[in-house]
Amino acid sequence: MRLMDWLGELSYEHVQGSLDREVKDVIYDSRKACPDTVFVCMRGASVDSHKFAGDVIAKGTKVLVVEREVEAPEDVTVLKVENGRSALAYLSAARFGYPLRKMTAIGVTGTKGKTTTTYMIKSIVEAAGRKAGVIGTNGAVIDGVRYETKNTTPESYELQEYFAKMVEAGCDCLIMEVSSQGIMMHRVDGMEFDYGLFLNISPDHIGPNEHKDFEEYFYYKRQLLNRCRVGLVNRDDPRYDEITEGASCELYSFGMDHDADFRAEDVECIWDESFVGTRFKVAGKENMDVRMSIPGRFNVANGLAALAVSSLLGLPKEKICHGLEHIHVNGRMEIAYASPEFTVIIDYAHNAVSMESLLKTLREYNPGRLVCVFGCGGNRAKDRRYSMGEIGGRMADLSVITADNSRFEKVEDIIADIRSTLVPTGGAYEEIPDRREAIFHTIRNAKPGDMIAVIGKGHEDYQEIEGVRHHFVDREVVDEAVAERIKMRGR
Repeated sequence: MRLMDWLGELSYEHVQGSLDREVKDVIYDSRKACPDTVFVCMRGASVDSHKFAGDVIAKGTKVLVVEREVEAPEDVTVLKVENGRSALAYLSAARFGYPLRKMTAIGVTGTKGKTTTTYMIKSIVEAAGRKAGVIGTNGAVIDGVRYETKNTTPESYELQEYFAKMVEAGCDCLIMEVSSQGIMMHRVDGMEFDYGLFLNISPDHIGPNEHKDFEEYFYYKRQLLNRCRVGLVNRDDPRYDEITEGASCELYSFGMDHDADFRAEDVECIWDESFVGTRFKVAGKENMDVRMSIPGRFNVANGLAALAVSSLLGLPKEKICHGLEHIHVNGRMEIAYASPEFTVIIDYAHNAVSMESLLKTLREYNPGRLVCVFGCGGNRAKDRRYSMGEIGGRMADLSVITADNSRFEKVEDIIADIRSTLVPTGGAYEEIPDRREAIFHTIRNAKPGDMIAVIGKGHEDYQEIEGVRHHFVDREVVDEAVAERIKMRGR
């Protein structure tokens, strides 16, 4: 490949050197430097990689993409760009042959429900006989193989690499979560989605190394509607008019409480020994009866979003219904155990917004007791644990406070912060610092009609303690605890 072939969509100033160079890869980590690589310099929050320009040149790199002037020998090609991260996105797409253009691309954003919605769409698409790849909080899933990702929306080079793997595996559809951070950090620059779904918006991800305020967060969320051909937006969101203002795409709406293009009517919650979920009718641009195997009215909105984009894709009604009835998402309203006696649900809810939504949703099923097992992550804003303590005390019949990812804090100190806001509510609670023991204890003492929510970690397969990740999966512990209870009852 020649450098000039990668520059067609990149805005740059040609500072020096030849554009007719052989190139093999794009890098932004100086440790990967070698001949035939293009090194993209970026100014980060803590590191300015321009200072490594000399190091990569010494390793044989002959092409630098920079934001500011650097010293380089005359035989080194230097291109100056306004933003290195954006340049990385454009160069990465070219390096992998623009793989996104070879698939139907669906981007999903929102404060809550992104992961669930992407897997709903995946379930429908695959029920219709198509092959889909997914990227998001649960990692990248391609042809049955899961790749762990550091961010909901990975760095642009990794994104393009995953897209290329999908094309190679025969995927004709990409479904990915598009985070506000991903947009702000230019990870999706140059990408046009065929469909963009905007689920909802509420304050979140505001603080150090995230967004400075809600206005900034909201601004970047809305940008998805300027990066897609067709947008689908939740008509019931109070900020619907602000969300859609200035959107450059063709727009459709979905909702339950307002007149929308895709509407859910006659929503019912279903809970029996074989099925926990919802049933509803769809009206508007589609007409069908749907059973969805994820609990809660809140998830009906997510289901509508998935149904709407699937309808616009031209997928058959029976395949849409089949996909929603058989949806399974690890750690998202996941039914870990269901019996005539009690039910256990695992969910990733790890902040006040998602916890309150989850408990409100489960209340719709009128459980005998609603029991919530939760903790809070260490070395994170304390407001989260204060608000979650208050919500647990107010909305659960019993809160079992335990560990999450304590990181470098003491579990007992985190529990004390949670307790400080839970106690004033008058809610019942227990403290069991060991998460495994907390889950076992709760299941050993489950009562008929209990609905138990184990929240905070969801799909995660580790606990982080003192900088070390230890294997820990809520679902595995629930399975062991249920097996112990059944064995004890059988004696």
